[in-house]
Amino acid sequence: MTRRSLLTGTAVLLLAAASSIFLLTTKKESESRQAIDRLFATTLADERGQPQALAQWRGKILVVNFWATWCPPCREEMPYFSRLQSDYAAQGVQFVGIAVDSAEAVGRFAAREQISYPLLVGGQGIVELSAELGNHAAGLPFTLILDPNGEPIAMRTGRLAEAELEDMLRRQFSGHSAKMH
Repeated sequence: MTRRSLLTGTAVLLLAAASSIFLLTTKKESESRQAIDRLFATTLADERGQPQALAQWRGKILVVNFWATWCPPCREEMPYFSRLQSDYAAQGVQFVGIAVDSAEAVGRFAAREQISYPLLVGGQGIVELSAELGNHAAGLPFTLILDPNGEPIAMRTGRLAEAELEDMLRRQFSGHSAKMH
């Protein structure tokens, strides 16, 4: 095999690999966009049984937290999520809790706790949507943060530290993107 044919073969292989990566990335981005569109098309009952369309929060920095009443790390996050909701609401930040739980359990929890953001009841069926959004381990808590255009800023499976979340929010307002996974 000549040096030229070896270089040509290598170039073809590199081009094929780059095309595959591009197609996989494009497919993944398309699937992510579809999952986010599905999220915004979802309507769930809140803790009082009133239907709430997630589309009402389009155009805001949306912090979507999948949680359950029986999940200790989920409950640990909620007081500072409430504080940050209050601190950043005027800047267009909206927290939303989507419970992988029963309406009765969420209602009892909401009656006991002071939560400053909407708690929606997703039940077990919402686990599939959280997986499509990036929660492949189906773990709780799972937090997804979207910018005002509905583009993912960050996601985290497991407890999210208050300082890390607040730093990420501050960076959004200073024009510096902060990613966490």
